[in-house]
Amino acid sequence: MIVTRIGLTDFRNYRSADVELVSGANLFVGSNGQGKTNLVEALGFLSTLGSHRVSTDNAMIRQGMDAAIIRARLEYGERSALVEVELNRSTPNRAALNRVPMKVRELPRHVSTVVFAPEDLALVRGEPSVRRRFLDELLVLLSPRLSGVIADYDRVVRQRNTLLKSARSTGAKQLSTLDVWDDKLVALGSELIAARADLVRSLEPEVVAAYHSVAGTDHSVRLANQLSVLTSDPDRDLTVASSDDLTLEHITESFRSALRVLRPRERERAVTLAGPHRDDVLIELNGMPARSHASHGESWSLALSLKLAAAEVLRRDSPLGDPVLVLDDVFAELDESRRRRLATAISGFEQVLITAAVLGDVPTELTENTVRIDAGQIVEVPGG
Repeated sequence: MIVTRIGLTDFRNYRSADVELVSGANLFVGSNGQGKTNLVEALGFLSTLGSHRVSTDNAMIRQGMDAAIIRARLEYGERSALVEVELNRSTPNRAALNRVPMKVRELPRHVSTVVFAPEDLALVRGEPSVRRRFLDELLVLLSPRLSGVIADYDRVVRQRNTLLKSARSTGAKQLSTLDVWDDKLVALGSELIAARADLVRSLEPEVVAAYHSVAGTDHSVRLANQLSVLTSDPDRDLTVASSDDLTLEHITESFRSALRVLRPRERERAVTLAGPHRDDVLIELNGMPARSHASHGESWSLALSLKLAAAEVLRRDSPLGDPVLVLDDVFAELDESRRRRLATAISGFEQVLITAAVLGDVPTELTENTVRIDAGQIVEVPGG
């Protein structure tokens, strides 16, 4: 899949923008705060329904406006499509495919991107929720139906927590309805845990290869699932799952057992203490947890490797084929040798979008199609 044109209306600092893109590398250059990242943020929204920079849609609507629009013309081999989404401050967002309305949650079925930005250092050093989100967004791109599983699971957790809070406040001793929610929690949660486990298995060899390509070292990299359903004490470190732990049957059995053991503490704390909403992925470098032991440079290379691995898995397994790879302000963080290695690593992707504040930070082989941006305006394009 490639994007041949992206258009914005009242998105971030853009009153209006319309940019043609080509296959291969596309470079957006501009000083900090001019809007280059806003362009790639808009494209990323179409595949993840979120931003890599903010948690609310309203932050992406231009100040003083009630709505923003993102449009993208896509090509899949011989086919093409126009996708559009309208972000609204006070009403639900709307989407369309070839001018025909569709549900917003169906956008990832048509748009596949992988965005790497400085904020993604949190994949290595941040909280477990960052890694869970990374896995779940990738799962939806690989299998869009899982968006429904994830949404349903989140709903069940909220409703189960509400029941636990109600029981704590009223002093109720019998919670017969909790068994019903437990059944739903286990069914949905076990499917999600198993899907994440399969994804981690697929990602690990690609992360190893990408780290070697980017860092130029033979450091040992390992990914492992850490599951809350395998521990009887949710306040301690999560248990690292072995391959025998990760069959759907074993996950389901362990989940039910954990809920039975944890029920007294759940009633006391009024929160669901086990399930994929509390899981994590262990990232190790040379046998040590990267979160606490990796240097800044190693953490940066690991985070970039996770995103490159995601792109490789999508290229291989997604019905959309190659995703659009977005590198937001990446090259400024790398020394010259790593810049060269990264340029080589991304050369095989159908389309790459790059942002940079300084043209000289980007290897020359990636600069042929350069768009210059100033204060929310496209001031220079290839051939212009």
